[in-house]
Amino acid sequence: MAARTPETTSYDSDGVVAEVSRPPGPSRGLAVLAHGAGGNRDAMILRAIAAELCAEGLVVARIDLPYRQRRPKGPPSPSTAAADRAGIVAACTLLREESEGPLIVGGHSYGGRQASMAVAENPGFADGLLLSSYPLHPPGKPERLRTEHLPSIEVPTVIIHGSTDPFATPDELATAVALIPAPVRVVEIEKVGHNLNPDRKPTAALTAEAVTDVFFTPGRA
Repeated sequence: MAARTPETTSYDSDGVVAEVSRPPGPSRGLAVLAHGAGGNRDAMILRAIAAELCAEGLVVARIDLPYRQRRPKGPPSPSTAAADRAGIVAACTLLREESEGPLIVGGHSYGGRQASMAVAENPGFADGLLLSSYPLHPPGKPERLRTEHLPSIEVPTVIIHGSTDPFATPDELATAVALIPAPVRVVEIEKVGHNLNPDRKPTAALTAEAVTDVFFTPGRA
């Protein structure tokens, strides 16, 4: 018998826009993922990670952040970052009923950074954090670290990082991760940069493996 494929449906309600993929059988948790600064919910890295997580039994919602809902192209504005974080919290709240299992929130680059700040600002609203290509600092500006909120993160965290990412060297990331008081798993993908090359590297599979190990293996978190 051929394996059943996940079902993906569009969601657009109360300011939340998402593509929600559901596993063919019972779900074991929910992941809500936000895109990077130049992308949207259909970004390749999000689709690749969602497919692997769904294969592991998670419901996965790929969301458009509020700034992307307002305009189809262009980067976010620092003045509306708080609204983007509120959008992440709203998406998690509205979609929480999709699964009785743990709620993992995160995303790629800007989306992951805003998710991590939302977790720091709202203790207890999520059970875990998944960050791909966390933008620790702007390229070429290592003095402009984005670490102020890291000591307030209280949930287990998985970070997927390319070894040549200009937004953080492996050593810089290791120093930053030490500020997080919760358990952290860093998965380093060799010889890839900020986009993680999901079409040519096993990034998504390694991400799903780490998520399963950290969040669904007893005693690991």
